[in-house]
Amino acid sequence: MNQNLLDLLPQSSHATRFWWIRHARVPEVAHRMYGSLDVDSDTSDTALFQGIAAKLPKDALWVTSPLKRTKQTADALIAAGATASDWAQDADIKEQDFGDFNGMTHEELFAQRDDAYLGFWPLPPEQQAPNGESFAMLRTRVEAFVKRMITEHQGKDVVCVAHRGTILAALQIALDLPMRNSVSFDIGNVSLTRLTHHADVPQGGPQWRVVDVSWLP
Repeated sequence: MNQNLLDLLPQSSHATRFWWIRHARVPEVAHRMYGSLDVDSDTSDTALFQGIAAKLPKDALWVTSPLKRTKQTADALIAAGATASDWAQDADIKEQDFGDFNGMTHEELFAQRDDAYLGFWPLPPEQQAPNGESFAMLRTRVEAFVKRMITEHQGKDVVCVAHRGTILAALQIALDLPMRNSVSFDIGNVSLTRLTHHADVPQGGPQWRVVDVSWLP
């Protein structure tokens, strides 16, 4: 391919590469709604962490949410061989705050529901939890985070250790999905979802490339 045609393609210098990782399992509260609760994760699966660590870029900014399960997961990945050039914490990538539903068992919450999202997400995306958030509100703050990273770290890699809801929101933003379809993805614990934003794609073109969704070694 000649150079003129190559120059028309999206360039890596204009790409922001997001490496989203969901936190490790939380077995002590797995049967409960734990959303914005600060609970511990189980990082004992050494082979899993080594497999994910081997896939990650070597010179990236790492961002965790303020919830300790994300930092525990990030620390386990570093111990398994991953490297970080810098660290940050950002509240915009916290899990959805389920408010009064936090701490409920799944059975207790399901008994109160008759909506079409049962089995997909704790609440319909537009419904705000009492004294908490809706998924739509989560999406708004994740979008603010994504835009900041694109502005401040264009051409670079950003490893984001976060939560299922956060990653679902990032996929919704990248694919411009209807809100009702935004919770359709199964995002495994410690799985990798790779999304690349191309700032040099002309207006109207697809600026996002989906590389991996919930990849596991």
